[in-house]
Amino acid sequence: MSIKNIRLEVMQFLEKNVDSFVDQYLIPVEKIWQPSDFLPNSESDTFFDEVKELREIAKELPYDFWVTLVGDTITEEALPTYESWLMDVDGIDNVERNGWSKWIRQWTGEENRHGDLLNKYLYLSGRVNMREIEMTTQHLINDGFDIGTGRDPYKNFVYTSFQELATYVSHNRVAQMAKKYGDNKLSKMCKMIAGDEMRHHHAYSEFVNRIFQVDPSEMMLAFQYMMKAKIVMPAHFLRESGQKISTAFEQFSDSAQRIGVYTAADYVDIMQKLIDKWEIDKISGLTDEAEKARDYLIKLPGRMAKISERMVIPQESHIFKWVEPALAR
Repeated sequence: MSIKNIRLEVMQFLEKNVDSFVDQYLIPVEKIWQPSDFLPNSESDTFFDEVKELREIAKELPYDFWVTLVGDTITEEALPTYESWLMDVDGIDNVERNGWSKWIRQWTGEENRHGDLLNKYLYLSGRVNMREIEMTTQHLINDGFDIGTGRDPYKNFVYTSFQELATYVSHNRVAQMAKKYGDNKLSKMCKMIAGDEMRHHHAYSEFVNRIFQVDPSEMMLAFQYMMKAKIVMPAHFLRESGQKISTAFEQFSDSAQRIGVYTAADYVDIMQKLIDKWEIDKISGLTDEAEKARDYLIKLPGRMAKISERMVIPQESHIFKWVEPALAR
């Protein structure tokens, strides 16, 4: 049997539990928070007072903070790209509307709230150029992305396990910083988004855990493949208006690293967390090739940590069109 057919068989085997995954890791629409729960109420007579207060507090937030928040928002707003990619993964069938496609649609529904909330906050804050942000978001959706997984569900689930934890770290740190600068409402918004990301991380990492139980060698090789290739962030094709895909994502990453929102050390830490979570040192019945992959993976965080320690982050902030340049001073 071909590797692809084995993957399909495993996906069909796991699909029997999709409803329980939905119940365990996703929250019904009527029970989960919505963006309007945290924003000024436009139906209220106090709406303009609430907006004025939001804008006053927003003035205390520094330039790199705004760049990071905008980059996080654009990443969340490019959700159509992520859904269309995942719907094309082997074993996920949206034509027949199988269990996996149900999962992807409902996961997308939860994720969609994140961009809605952050976008409205940015708009009300008056501290950013919304038209430039909107153009960057449209470019990112137009350009799509290539996360190096192909249609392989094993590689895709490694990617989502890693990425959901990375977005948790980023949103959680932004929440902590917003609180430090006195913006308790923004802090709560980002904290709620981070909570969703952690829940989704638990789901995708459990999918990988289940695959390790039934197809350990191929899952180990897929894990090694993704760690060797390195996890690229969803917004790695980020660009500003009038530009080609170039260095914008690196410049955004530099801002995030400068203020400690998401760093190279975090990347290594997430890798180690996945190795520990899946207990790859205890997995038995591996082929010789998979055993070598395991050895490689166990040593990798140590190697990567040494490289990350040597990284030099530019101290000068890149001036993005998204954020008022005066804030960079």
